[in-house]
Amino acid sequence: MTQATAIIVGASSLLSREIAKQLADEGVELALLAQDPQSLIEFSQSLPTKAQVFPLQIDEPEAIISTLNAVWQSLGGAHLILVNTGLTHYDPELPWQPEQDIITVNVQGFSAICNTAFRLFRDQGYGQLAAINSIAGLRGGPSVAYHASKAYAQNYFEGLSMHAQRLKLPITITDIQLGMLDKAAMQQNRLWLSPLPVVASQIIKAMKTGKRRAYVTKRWRLVAWLTKGLPEFVYNTRHWKTKAQKKAERAAKKESK
Repeated sequence: MTQATAIIVGASSLLSREIAKQLADEGVELALLAQDPQSLIEFSQSLPTKAQVFPLQIDEPEAIISTLNAVWQSLGGAHLILVNTGLTHYDPELPWQPEQDIITVNVQGFSAICNTAFRLFRDQGYGQLAAINSIAGLRGGPSVAYHASKAYAQNYFEGLSMHAQRLKLPITITDIQLGMLDKAAMQQNRLWLSPLPVVASQIIKAMKTGKRRAYVTKRWRLVAWLTKGLPEFVYNTRHWKTKAQKKAERAAKKESK
């Protein structure tokens, strides 16, 4: 297999599209898996390389396995499988159904994809499995199941990397620890919210260099280091607030004086 080929699982997000675009610009042929494949048809046709679109049933692990096997066979193998799937939800009442949905997608679905991908690479004899995870997995958080699921994904990847080493196979496992960009956007913090092309470029660079773990963007490494080092009594008192909320609170304090 001479033509570089990549499978992107969870290709409908803006970040996945930007990564696909940059890979296609480098001549990589693509297979794009998404829950709504029709939404990617026009996009896939605009790319400079061949890009096929396939349906993805992210909440049905057995269906995921079947789809990934079929896509692999149709391509005749692949050099890279990039996983960008995930579900998050926050409700202070902590209802069970959203928690269950997150576990189904972020744990069961994620495991089905990565387990199948690793097996396919093992049979092929080489390849790279990468996933866009989150530094939210470093510690627990208010979106309880989401934070826990990202910790699971991080450890799952570490286990796969160890397994590849034991088998002495050239299978690269790359864990992309994405910064909390949604929180940065909520706070309107330009320092931590990088342009999408920059984020995608750093992800691709980390995959090219075969990094075991990479923080994207790089400045989030500092946040990860601080997060891991904070004592629990400090960590548990943190609150994410928008600039507007902080301004309103300051105004309310002034009025009360």
